[in-house]
Amino acid sequence: MINLINGLDFSVVAFFGILFAFAATCVAIAKLNKFLPRDMGRAFAHDGSLSAGKPRGAGIIFVFAFVAATLIFAELNMEIGIYLILIVVEMLTGYFDDAAEKPWGEYLKGFLDLAVAVVTAMVYLHYNTSDIVIASLGITITIPPIVFAILTVILVWASINVTNCTDGVDGLSGTLTIITLMSFFVLDGIMGVDDSFNFLILLFCVCLLGYLWYNATPSKLLMGDAGSRAMGIFIAIAALKSQSPLMYLLLGAVLIVDGGLGLIKVALLRFLKIHILKNTTTPLHDHVRKKLEWSNAQVVFRFAIIQLIVALAAIYMVQM
Repeated sequence: MINLINGLDFSVVAFFGILFAFAATCVAIAKLNKFLPRDMGRAFAHDGSLSAGKPRGAGIIFVFAFVAATLIFAELNMEIGIYLILIVVEMLTGYFDDAAEKPWGEYLKGFLDLAVAVVTAMVYLHYNTSDIVIASLGITITIPPIVFAILTVILVWASINVTNCTDGVDGLSGTLTIITLMSFFVLDGIMGVDDSFNFLILLFCVCLLGYLWYNATPSKLLMGDAGSRAMGIFIAIAALKSQSPLMYLLLGAVLIVDGGLGLIKVALLRFLKIHILKNTTTPLHDHVRKKLEWSNAQVVFRFAIIQLIVALAAIYMVQM
């Protein structure tokens, strides 16, 4: 184990690490946001033009703040080090897309996400078993490594993309990500998962809170793909490290439904010529704003409330 602060009780180190992560994110955003690319507005999104001119790609700031806090205050090992690199890689692919005059194509981004997902699966299996815990039943199942690897690739790729699709309302994706990650943190405690990755969940959430300080409605800047893709892979890793990856279906339910329906709708139409949800605008956060006339604040609060209820019910089920 590596820790750049030696000789101190880790609880003390963790306390100051959390404060540092929040302060570093807030200060860095305040000082560096002027260097970020500007949003061009999204004609296909409900009220997308309102974002035009705002700094975009702030994910690069809070992700690097998270990495800095982790390197200084967390207990590191080779596995976690590789995960940090993969998170940064995913963030950079999103940032370069945010900064590009012509957005990258969907297939290029999908391929890059797939490559990162494959590496994530390989790294996880190298350092961990292919056992998963069915948390609600308290039983452990051993999955053949090749099957586990395929399922892990699907999990990582899907998490990156549904989280990315949920990013469209001020504060929404960041808030839902915090709820999902903190649910996994609580689940780890209940299941007795004692791993240094748990502390990284707190650091990541605190950096997100620093970002949300500026992104709450009405936002002053946007995370862009740099933030949403980094959040997506982090959620997937948190699900894997919990040893109960199936809980992602419940603890990330709103992210999955909000972002996933659009992916399914487009995929079925493009590849199978099947048209579903004709009267439903996707992502769902655009549907409720356009058809139900919810305000941005209502979308964030109501989606967050739904996710909290599902998460609390799921965690109570595990605890019982």
